[in-house]
Amino acid sequence: MNLAEDGRAALDWVVDYLDRVEDFPVLSQVQPGEIRDRLPTEPPADAEPFRNVLRDLDDVLMPGITHWQSPNYFAYFSITGSEPGILAELLIAALNNVGILWRASPALQELEEVTLDWLSQLLGLPRGWHGQLEEAASVSTLIALAAARDVKPGARVVVCSEQTHSAADKACKLLGLEVRRTPSDDEFRLVPDALDLDGACAVVATVGTTSTASVDPVAAIADACERAAVWLHVDAAYAGSAMVCPEFRWAFDGVERADSLVVNTHKWMFTPMGCSALLTRRPEDLRRAFSLVPEFLRTPDEVVSFSEYGPVLGRAFRALKLWAVLRCFGRSGLQARVREAVRLAELFEGWVDAEPGWEVCAPRHFSLVCFRRLGSDEDNERLLQRINAGGEIFMSHTRLNGRFVLRLAVGNARTEERHVRRAWDVIRSSAE
Repeated sequence: MNLAEDGRAALDWVVDYLDRVEDFPVLSQVQPGEIRDRLPTEPPADAEPFRNVLRDLDDVLMPGITHWQSPNYFAYFSITGSEPGILAELLIAALNNVGILWRASPALQELEEVTLDWLSQLLGLPRGWHGQLEEAASVSTLIALAAARDVKPGARVVVCSEQTHSAADKACKLLGLEVRRTPSDDEFRLVPDALDLDGACAVVATVGTTSTASVDPVAAIADACERAAVWLHVDAAYAGSAMVCPEFRWAFDGVERADSLVVNTHKWMFTPMGCSALLTRRPEDLRRAFSLVPEFLRTPDEVVSFSEYGPVLGRAFRALKLWAVLRCFGRSGLQARVREAVRLAELFEGWVDAEPGWEVCAPRHFSLVCFRRLGSDEDNERLLQRINAGGEIFMSHTRLNGRFVLRLAVGNARTEERHVRRAWDVIRSSAE
């Protein structure tokens, strides 16, 4: 393999892909098993040139790619692997560091410490919080709830609303904890007065829920948690990035009182996948829950390694890509893109609200609009199937108060007003 020649070919492929990504059907149109059937059933006996990999990426795999990088991607929560993040991923792979402990890569750990401190400042959090980067919010939530369980032995309940992400349920399943649901109000926010903290070790509050981007009243929940000595974990995986804009910090009132907080920088902070920030004001409780240093990892270095704050020993150099993004966007660049996504969602919400035969189904927070066409759930479900089958845009759904509801999430940094206008045209024409 010629690294220089093949590397240029791979970079050319990336540039060409991003240039034409909006030309592809956003949602893959293949059937289950179709990609697998195109692949050889046995491994190659002899070496192949790298150009064959790029060829088969185009010819075999691309039909099975759903294009999360497309500006016409409006499903779930839109993400962006930005250019500085993409290039940093190449550097991460070239260095191939494994952060099992500080001396295994001092730069990996210390850059992560500094970068998470930068992130805390950008989000307006108190100085001095401990931060670490995990693969996903599911891992961050698991770590936080494991620490909460150890802090309060015998308390085996985690309290949350029915709007809380399933990551909390999965973490409780793994940790042997019980989930207790608290009612939500008519705006899909957890009701603090309904909290039952008897036997609870933790409460999971959400800023920017998955279905509606609703905002739990964190300050009131923090009051209840402090009275009952219960750990408060705040899930701001999607909306946390909006804290870079002062005008959206109303939604985070009380977050500074949380024991732990998760923000996925790989969602609305334009960092490639696998970069979830877990921040806590109680790092020693994490360390007590997870620290286990076998003899072969003992060193004379007077430093605590990240491996002592979670279940994973080896960690990737994730901070390098977040550091690159923060440097290449800057505070102003991040703010501009968050504000533009919110503006586009507000514009779309206005079109829906003004169109006869359509309704907005939840208060719009940040850049997510929940809406439906007047009619039955079956009609709206079939409408979504037609929208996605066309390939021009990709959307997802939820159920609110038992009704099938469409979701349009704006968040890709490449999405412009023309893409959102086209989405509305596609939705209306599909309805007709």
